[in-house]
Amino acid sequence: MSASDIRVFRNKIDSTTSMKKIFNAMELIATSRIGKARQRVAASMPYANAITRAVSAVASQQDIEHVLTSEPENPRRAAVLIMSSDRGLAGAYSANILRHAETLIERLSDEGKTADLYLIGRKAQAYFDFRNRSYKKFWTGSTDNPEFDVAKDVGETLVDAFLTDYEDGGVDEIHIVYTEFKSMVKQDPTVVRLLPLEVVEEEVTDESELLPLYDYEPAPEDVLDALLPKYIESRIFSSMLQAAASELANRQRAMSAAGDNADDLIREYTLLMNNARQASITQELTELIAGADALAES
Repeated sequence: MSASDIRVFRNKIDSTTSMKKIFNAMELIATSRIGKARQRVAASMPYANAITRAVSAVASQQDIEHVLTSEPENPRRAAVLIMSSDRGLAGAYSANILRHAETLIERLSDEGKTADLYLIGRKAQAYFDFRNRSYKKFWTGSTDNPEFDVAKDVGETLVDAFLTDYEDGGVDEIHIVYTEFKSMVKQDPTVVRLLPLEVVEEEVTDESELLPLYDYEPAPEDVLDALLPKYIESRIFSSMLQAAASELANRQRAMSAAGDNADDLIREYTLLMNNARQASITQELTELIAGADALAES
């Protein structure tokens, strides 16, 4: 070992220490923001549940044919909204979403449907750009702090595509791929079909769970026309909020693990540097002793 080896290990220790400071700062930022993100998720649920309940009541209690609730006879094109992150350093968060999106796209292809892609987040945009795969539209800039205006724009774009005829570039289905936030240690990539609306008759065990009965003026179809775009916007915004909380939770864990790995590297480099210094000192002593012996013999 030489003095240059010691300098190399010292430089590695310094650079790793600097990176550890960045990791710790990002972990603290994610930790401070995750609380607000979880509060926004909780605050969005009453409205989303209420409008879902209203839409379900209209769709299930009335024998009507509506474009937003009727299954198309021969679906040929589907819109797929993919929610990734704008920034990295969040572990496998975006990779998991993109893997589920690819699985959905493959399934739609097997069913004879073309997938029109709509992207949220720079990671998804970069993924498809790198592979020279086209997409219809993308939104970036606020994945870890969603804004309702963005959700409204996304919802209007998707509903317009759904209401457009197939021959004019419209879609027959709308799917979203996002990460559902369940807890700080569990976030699940999820695929949901938003439209056509799937109305499921559930068994009710409590009278308080019964859907309310409504009288409609002028007609249930008009009520659906007004409710369903709001329903789509609320579902998309709720999904964006859950994705944001999931992104922050993944970033917090990733930065914590990166900080621990940096500590391990610093210890390893310190040990190697000390060994190199000891070897250098031993070599110098050996050379001095050999020189002294040579002088004594002469």
